[in-house]
Amino acid sequence: MKRYVIIGNGVAAAGCIEGVRSVDPEGPITVVSAEPRPAYCRPLISYYLEGKAAPEKMNYRPDDFYDRTGCRVLYGKKAVSINPAAKTVTLDDGEALPYDALCMAAGSAPFVPPFEGLDTVPEKYTFMTMDDALALEQATETPKDVLIVGAGLIGLKCAEGLSGRVKSITVCDLADRVLSSILDEDGAKTVQTHLEQHGLRFLLGDTVVRFDGRTAHMKNGGTLSFDVLVLAVGVKPNAALVKDAGGEVGRGIAVNERMETSLPDVYAAGDCAEGEDLSCGRRRVLAIMPNACLQGRTAGVNMAGGNASFQNAIPMNAIGFFGLHVMTAGSYTGEVFAEITETGSKKFFTQDGLLKGFILIGETQRAGLYTALIRNRTPLADIDFALLRQTATSAAFSASARADMFGKVV
Repeated sequence: MKRYVIIGNGVAAAGCIEGVRSVDPEGPITVVSAEPRPAYCRPLISYYLEGKAAPEKMNYRPDDFYDRTGCRVLYGKKAVSINPAAKTVTLDDGEALPYDALCMAAGSAPFVPPFEGLDTVPEKYTFMTMDDALALEQATETPKDVLIVGAGLIGLKCAEGLSGRVKSITVCDLADRVLSSILDEDGAKTVQTHLEQHGLRFLLGDTVVRFDGRTAHMKNGGTLSFDVLVLAVGVKPNAALVKDAGGEVGRGIAVNERMETSLPDVYAAGDCAEGEDLSCGRRRVLAIMPNACLQGRTAGVNMAGGNASFQNAIPMNAIGFFGLHVMTAGSYTGEVFAEITETGSKKFFTQDGLLKGFILIGETQRAGLYTALIRNRTPLADIDFALLRQTATSAAFSASARADMFGKVV
């Protein structure tokens, strides 16, 4: 009987459990969970701060998930090393877990730059876990001035979550625009203006060079006083265990389409894994929930002796800030088609007769049609792309294509 070990307990781990059980209903599964709680939807932690999501409503799977799937979960435990030769995982309490198949689903951790004087800041936080949200909730029980370093997804969602709880929020970033990793200049301006209308203040093209207690000394020469500091500069994949064990690691753990690493019987999935981005043909870490779940399931099926592959991963983001919805996918290369309306904007990027990426702001309904074009590499010559740019409608596809997409009407 095969023994399975999963390091991590997030979305990728849940997908891995389901993948294993789809092939092997009996082999023992042990999950090593650094956090003291079941898998949950991390993007919801900002809504918890807003009072819009209760902790029990944030769980990724039903309460009986682990019992029903026959998993032993080691809460509050961390894996400290992998021995591929002995096929064991050593935990921080010294226990060695034997495995026949192992999945690294350890996610990522906040990247905290070595700011001078950071140790002098009395109230400093990151914003990636439920524990982070609980700590910030306690820190802002009375109105305070907040400084967020980082104008990316994590920093801006934290700002939205805190906006009704604090006196002021200032967001700084060395980049010259918000969400610089997923938006172009036009889109970033639209989102920034919307955020400023909801009370956020931005210092862009500027960042902290030194902290002195509750004072930030900025690169551009100014100073800023604050009560609470949130560090949201970026994340780093938790890939050290595989690297230390001799496995191939780039920015994340290198995997193939079966989610296999370079180590025998060791797989990786989710935010710690680095696979091919279909939209550009390069290896990338695609840290989003849908990819994590599909990668985890693929790993689980193959760990149990099945045959599965995941070959159509693309970067995607679906987010909202104070009612303004933003969705992006793919890569921004090639010819650009822009559609500007009274309620939002759309940009589509095409190359070699294919849709490579898009940016939607405001109008995001039925955007799955666009992501399907990218994933399926559908030739634009086969559809009415001009109509599809105006509205996401199946009428842009041929009758035979609609039948394939939605099933034939009989």
